[in-house]
Amino acid sequence: MNPEMAVPQRPWRALIRQEWLLAVSIVTSVVFELFGGNLFRLLVNPISLFVIFAWLFSVVLGSALSVVRHADNLATQLGEPYGTLILTLSITSIEVMAITAVMLHGENNPTLVRDTLLAVVMIILNGMVGLSLLVGGWRRHEQHHNLQGANAYLGVIVPLATLSMIMPDFTHPTNGPAYSTAQQTVLVFISVGLYSVFLSLQTGRHRGFFIDDPGETSDHARPVETPLWLPIILLIAYMASVVFLVEQLAAPIDYFIETLHAPAALGGVIMAILVATPEAISAVRASVANHLQRSVNIFLGSVLSTIGLTVPAMLVISHLSGHPVVLGLERGDSVMLVLTLAVSIITFASGRTHLIQGAVHLVLFVAYFLLLFQG
Repeated sequence: MNPEMAVPQRPWRALIRQEWLLAVSIVTSVVFELFGGNLFRLLVNPISLFVIFAWLFSVVLGSALSVVRHADNLATQLGEPYGTLILTLSITSIEVMAITAVMLHGENNPTLVRDTLLAVVMIILNGMVGLSLLVGGWRRHEQHHNLQGANAYLGVIVPLATLSMIMPDFTHPTNGPAYSTAQQTVLVFISVGLYSVFLSLQTGRHRGFFIDDPGETSDHARPVETPLWLPIILLIAYMASVVFLVEQLAAPIDYFIETLHAPAALGGVIMAILVATPEAISAVRASVANHLQRSVNIFLGSVLSTIGLTVPAMLVISHLSGHPVVLGLERGDSVMLVLTLAVSIITFASGRTHLIQGAVHLVLFVAYFLLLFQG
């Protein structure tokens, strides 16, 4: 009888060993809930500042990576494009929570949303795309993706990025790069409306635009042993811990920027790294496995959800909280955004990618960081 009882226990023991980070996240949340005030008073010490920041950042990043892992599990069971959609919406939720926490903490930083949006676009469309195409092109001469799907993504990304981050510079030139309340309201409806139309296309009549070509094999075809409810519950649990801990992370980020006179855009870059790294890992793995279509779904879907959902969410939060938001980019950043969008259109225009395209995107990624710290 004992051998029979041991069989069903093995999966649970393996699950406990695999999800140890959830216990770390819960313990960290409890510690900062009970003793956060005392810990944050230690931020005046540079060593304590580094330890607290590294502690929170590593736990939040690890939890975000676990969100991606369970979203991939759901993708295996549900198939594309639903799996990628769950991934992008989960990461977008983390992004909104992270930006909100930093924006509402400490002194007002009206450019935080803008800086984070630009950093996410640069990290994904240049860093993530460049690394994925470079690694994939190094292993294979060419990789293929569904041209219609990439065109659908870019056809929505380009106008939304222009309306959100470039057009504000030309609406009120005397008052700075900001939209009026009426213009923000119009932008919210445009962003949500276009994203909703795209979503109906992606999950409905044109679902075939976003799946692997029929000739390609996919890792998602293998059978799945875990029940569907398990990754859903674990994904929600990790999301809950991220939402709480990212609010705690706002304190050391805000202290570092305000007290140590770091570049104001650094807060946006940190938020962007936090939300983009898990998707970057997933996209690169998919490209290495010769599933470029999944990589395209991840990085273009992430940019689209960032602009189409994060922008309207942050505008609404800004209106409710009374914290103004400046969306318009400075001239150098506008040029980098336009250049990145133009190169992305060229990269995905043929349905095939190769080594040089990845190298070009990585060069643009390096140029962005050089301009960031020299500005």
